[in-house]
Amino acid sequence: MSFPNEQVETQGRSNLPPVVDPISALDRAISETPAAVAAVDSLEGLAMLESTLLGKESALGEVRRRMGQLDPVDRPKIGAKLNEAAEVINALLTARRAELEAEDEGRRVREESIDVTLQAITFPSGSLHLIQQTIDEVVDIFVALGYRVASGPEAELAWYNFDALNTPSTHPSRLESDTMYLDWGDPDDEVLLRTHTSPVQARWMEQHEPPVYIVVPGRSYRTDTIDATHLPVFHQIEGLAVDTDINFGDLRGTLLHFAREFFGPQSTVRMRPHFFPFTEPSAELDVSCFACDGGEPGCRVCGGSGWVELLGCGMVDPNVLEAVGYDPAQLTGFAFGMGVERLAMVRHGIETVRHFIDNDIRFLEQF
Repeated sequence: MSFPNEQVETQGRSNLPPVVDPISALDRAISETPAAVAAVDSLEGLAMLESTLLGKESALGEVRRRMGQLDPVDRPKIGAKLNEAAEVINALLTARRAELEAEDEGRRVREESIDVTLQAITFPSGSLHLIQQTIDEVVDIFVALGYRVASGPEAELAWYNFDALNTPSTHPSRLESDTMYLDWGDPDDEVLLRTHTSPVQARWMEQHEPPVYIVVPGRSYRTDTIDATHLPVFHQIEGLAVDTDINFGDLRGTLLHFAREFFGPQSTVRMRPHFFPFTEPSAELDVSCFACDGGEPGCRVCGGSGWVELLGCGMVDPNVLEAVGYDPAQLTGFAFGMGVERLAMVRHGIETVRHFIDNDIRFLEQF
């Protein structure tokens, strides 16, 4: 069975070479396809093979183009064989395509999958430094009593740091050996790093009418050598109350309330006479030991005395009230000041103040 050359010429298709045996060509295409399809290892390669096996230049394409040249008697048989070959080849291509797609999906699953059983990557959450925690807690205690939080410059004038607080020019604290001066020499223009947060009290009273109830947290600076209990840069919290008819009992009651809130309801306080230029009378306040509750020998906090020195306080000196324009005949007040590092060390049993500046994560993580 063949395509007659005469028929090709008659139909104007003399450029097409004859297919000697269409049935054999289709059988050969069917027999060779499985190996060719199996050898393909990618979807791109399979698409190219599909064009080769079923395209216009393939054996099936050539037979399909020459169907018009066949003897009418042979066309049904060859057409059936052509359909059979196309079905077989398409079935092989479809099966191989499914295999390659499954392999590709499996590869992507392996490469892109996430193991949800693995521990997630987490970043440790930070926390406030113990110093800031202590400041916040103390401030909250006084804010609950109606106090306001005040702040002021750390680079201060000598007037507010010393003169307005009744500190005479001959006081030892005004020497360069104790105070860090930024511009020193002329008393009218001396600029320094404040040695306490008390200057904020004077500034506040200058700018506000009484009554005054403020608490002042912040950094202070002194030319102290670093040791177990001293730092050149440290933190203070000071308080000031100025109103009519304030007396020493109000001071003691306020600080007793603070001690019980900060150290526990069992705390008691005692006051010992002391001297501060800006208060008169002045006192040191001790709080009962919260660790041994009464003078246990060898106590890590009080050493067996039963008391822990906590802060300085006193009634505001009339000279301070006059310096800021208040009338000491009409107003009285009290003031107190405490070291934040001291509070934290006493409460948590910290032996050296150096821990606060070492940035040792083992220490910081405890709080």
